[in-house]
Amino acid sequence: MAWLTEDEQRAWRIHLDVSRLLMYQLERDLQSFGLTNNDYEILVNLSEAEERRLRMSDLARSTLQSKSRLSHQITRMEAAGLVRRENCESDRRGLYAVLTDQGWATMRQVAPRHVAAVRAHFIDLIAPEDLATYRRAMAPVADHLRTVREK
Repeated sequence: MAWLTEDEQRAWRIHLDVSRLLMYQLERDLQSFGLTNNDYEILVNLSEAEERRLRMSDLARSTLQSKSRLSHQITRMEAAGLVRRENCESDRRGLYAVLTDQGWATMRQVAPRHVAAVRAHFIDLIAPEDLATYRRAMAPVADHLRTVREK
């Protein structure tokens, strides 16, 4: 096993710091709307889906949550009026998570603020050419991790 070089260690640790600090800040920015990062990610996925609904299993996969964790999350979001569950006509065991009108209105209110926060805390702090380099560098990592996860 090869230990990380000093440069590799610094790159790894800055990645960890940025990941944790950025997600912490984005979560803080969503708190004023009564949302968590997980709530927002679910709202985004549903808002972009056809008919604003997804099978629970597909939503769990796209949000990297276990089915049981997602079920608890959806229960909480149902109580807040943001989503509802619907039975799947083609599979009696299947359920859909559906974005409600209130959920859609919340998404439309929150999205501009969230995008502004992503810009302020990430995008605008990186030179465009460095952002392109970052994208190229991270794409193979994301692809690899998606592949490993599916095994």
